[in-house]
This record gives sequence, C-alpha cells and structure tokens, in this order.
Amino acid sequence: MPAAAHLRELRSRLVRASLAVVVGVVVGWFLSDVVLDLVRVPIEELAASREATLNYASVSSAFDLKLRIAIYCGVALAGPVLLWQAVAFAVPGLNRKERRWATGFIVTAVPLFAAGCAAGVWIFPHMVEVLAGFAPVEDSTVLDAAYYVDFVLKLVLASGVAFVSPVFVVLLNVIGVLPGRTIVRSWRVVIVAVVVFCAVATPAADVASMFLLAVPLCLLFAGAAGVALLHDRAAARRLAASTRTPTPASTDADGPRVPVCS
Repeated sequence: MPAAAHLRELRSRLVRASLAVVVGVVVGWFLSDVVLDLVRVPIEELAASREATLNYASVSSAFDLKLRIAIYCGVALAGPVLLWQAVAFAVPGLNRKERRWATGFIVTAVPLFAAGCAAGVWIFPHMVEVLAGFAPVEDSTVLDAAYYVDFVLKLVLASGVAFVSPVFVVLLNVIGVLPGRTIVRSWRVVIVAVVVFCAVATPAADVASMFLLAVPLCLLFAGAAGVALLHDRAAARRLAASTRTPTPASTDADGPRVPVCS
C-alpha cells in the first residue's frame, strides 16, 4: 500500500476506535450509579462501627465524579475494540504465523483482563476495611469521593493488568527478547513479586485471601513459562533444519564426486 492508503487506513481505524470509546462512555454514564453503589459498600460497612461517609468538596464534584466513572467504564468497555483496531492496522504487514500470534494475544488478553478486574472488585473491600481501620474508633472517616473512587478504579485496573502480564511475557519470548530458560530461572523472583503484590492488595487478617489471588497468578506465569519453552524448542528445531548441510546433488555409484585440482 502507498503512504496515502496507509494514512486513510489509520484514519479509518482511529474513527472506529473513537466511536467505540464514545459508545462506551455513554454506556458508562448509565452504569455510573451502579459502579458508585458498588464502591460505596465498604463505606457503608464501615459506618456500622463509626461515622463514615463520602464527601463532595464542591457543587460540581458529583457531576465530575459521574463523568470520571463514565470515562473509566467507557475506556474499559471499548478496550477489546481498541486492541482489535490496533492489531488490524498492523495485520497486513504480518506473515501468517505472526497473524496467528496476534489473534491469540487478543483472544487470551481480553478474558484475562476481565478476570483480573473481577479479582480487583473482590479484593478492594478488604483494602478499604484494613486501611480505614488504622483510624481510631472515636474519629470520623470522611473520604473525598473523587480520591476514593480513583483509588478503587486504579486498583481494579492494576489487578487486570497483573493478570495480563503473563501474556506480555509470552509476547516478549515470541519476538526474541526473553528466552524461556530465563523465565524459568526467574521463578523465585516471580513468586516473591506475586506474593508481595497479593499481600499489599489483600491486607486482610486471613491469609486465605492472599493465596486465593496468588495461586492463579503463579499458575498463569507457569503456563507462560511452559509456552515460552515450547516456542524456543520449536524455533531451535526450525533453525537446525534450515542450517543442516544439504546432500550434494552430483554423486556417482562410488559416492560423492570430489573435484581434482591439476
């Protein structure tokens, strides 16, 4: 394709991605009250033992918060479309094998991100309960609504990215940046990082919550290491087959013909 055709294709992809974000924001606007009710649950539970409430600092704070939730939800809902438009723009320049890897990346990353966000929704009440529990019972807990919602949504998104990170590990292995043996040798570092992340994300009194989040992450990284090792072995076999010395074409009954210098 000439440069002008590439620019037209890029414009078309950007328009489709923008429309997906706009539709997602509209849907997120109607879902903002549901999201706000969900993130308010830990505050209501905290209010049973002390005075706790969300605070709006100005007259327009409620509108700004609802719009912010709509934007968060819109980008999250439009995420699969954005990812597909980015990959579809690059697909014409990929070979058949690279197209299969790109499709597999999308098919794997989207459900893993959704599962990670679901895990974040499950763990954030524990964090709010423990962090707010450091305040004395005699004091009131008045939380800024915008800051509190940003904290919760960023935690949910961070959990989603954590679940997708093994897919990026496989992607780095496919493009030749990270060998499979390096991933396997780093298993101790991975386990420590996963445990620390889960301990920070689930600071509840029971250890079961931490392990319920740590075990799936460790299994995902183990699966990523296995896929990377299989890919490296297949690549090594292809390299060995391509560099194998071919059999000489000109042979006689007594064996290969050797040139004689006179």
